[in-house]
Amino acid sequence: MKLEADITEQVKHTQRKLRGLTLSRVLEEFDGQIMGLSDEKRMLKYAKMRGSAYLFFRGSAYLFYFDVGNEWLPYHTDPERPTWIQGDLHFENFGAFRSEKGRIVFDVNDFDEGCMGSYLYDVLRMSVSLFLAMSENGLLPPEEQTDIVNAYLTAYVEQIRKYAERKEDPADLVFDEHSTKGPVRKLLRKTEKLAASHFIEKITLLEEGKRTFRWSEEIQKPTDEERELIVDGWNEYMSDLGSRLGLAANYFQIKDIAVKHGSGTASIGLDRFYVLMEGGAENQGLDDIIIEIKEVRAPVPVYFMPYSEAFWEQFAHQGKRVITTQQAMHHEADPFLGYLTLNGRHFYARERSPYKKKLKLAKLVEPKDWARTAECMGQITAKMHARADADVDNGILSYHSEDEIVRAIGKDTGAFCEYVANRALSYSEQVIEDYQLFQEWSEDWEAKRRRSAARRKQSVTKS
Repeated sequence: MKLEADITEQVKHTQRKLRGLTLSRVLEEFDGQIMGLSDEKRMLKYAKMRGSAYLFFRGSAYLFYFDVGNEWLPYHTDPERPTWIQGDLHFENFGAFRSEKGRIVFDVNDFDEGCMGSYLYDVLRMSVSLFLAMSENGLLPPEEQTDIVNAYLTAYVEQIRKYAERKEDPADLVFDEHSTKGPVRKLLRKTEKLAASHFIEKITLLEEGKRTFRWSEEIQKPTDEERELIVDGWNEYMSDLGSRLGLAANYFQIKDIAVKHGSGTASIGLDRFYVLMEGGAENQGLDDIIIEIKEVRAPVPVYFMPYSEAFWEQFAHQGKRVITTQQAMHHEADPFLGYLTLNGRHFYARERSPYKKKLKLAKLVEPKDWARTAECMGQITAKMHARADADVDNGILSYHSEDEIVRAIGKDTGAFCEYVANRALSYSEQVIEDYQLFQEWSEDWEAKRRRSAARRKQSVTKS
């Protein structure tokens, strides 16, 4: 018996060690080599990722795609007929905001990783995130968690079938206060009550008739070089947008510039700026508009999917790729979407909406709250996949994605949902194990970097 126990422990130790090596090599390759993050920025990112298994999952999308991209999964669509996917679908990438038409809606609000691939990656990643979010919430037993994920998957399949059968049009699906229930409706009602001026007043101040940013830990003063960078690139953004929206040049006058810190998890290390823009010239600047300019790189999923020459030819500029994704997946997209190049790096611009709220996990208590929310998210996922194709004017794809997805799922909805839910549960358990490995590895990595920096400083002092 002792020999069997020793062998078992040896196997567990070896598996853990090998997984740890995989995790560290993937992190080093993406954060260190591809992203080129400095040690300081990596420390900031890893500190946030150590907050929970869910935050670790959010910040390590490349590990997810490394795993599932090298695994055979049934229900994939034909590689020659891909879907335009969101690329980083998880619970907190849904939220409430004001649409182009001025109404408060609940939808997906992040498209940085949008690209072509199998719909199954979005659906599986979202299902994993639901398990992790529910585990973090800690209020539902495992069997009820599986029921919630099944509710998400069932809603997705039923909605995508309606589009494939042409019973509904994806352009018509909108989740607002009148078409939602439970926590989502409460979120929308709360967002509706927000005053646009509150956000402006929170992060800016008015002195001698001039409105400027209010400096804080998150909103910081740019260097002269950063300010010059934005000013030089502003004309590229403004000229395209001005002609498209029919607005005069003074509408886009820059009143102030700030560096934005503390947002996101996976995007830590990429530059992000706020521009306080004139907009209107009334009400002491409370009608000013804040434009967010965010650096963007090639989407993570493409490193693990078949190479597409057509994709890279059309979306050589990564800012163009991001705004094209949002315009395709939202039928009421932000009118201030644009893209620009700053010092050879790709950025996209969008309005930082004053009407923007996320659904907090603490607001989801009862199983019915989770079920209603998951069903809503499932329908939105189907809408996104069905919209970014032949349904859209000048659409990204020439065929209907919903037809390809329904063909891949087959007639047995139950079998599909059971398979994806089980695979998502298994992977969520892997994430929890990886999170423990990550905590150990990142703390050790950080300690080594600090010791190395101290030695360099000591060496400089002596010389």
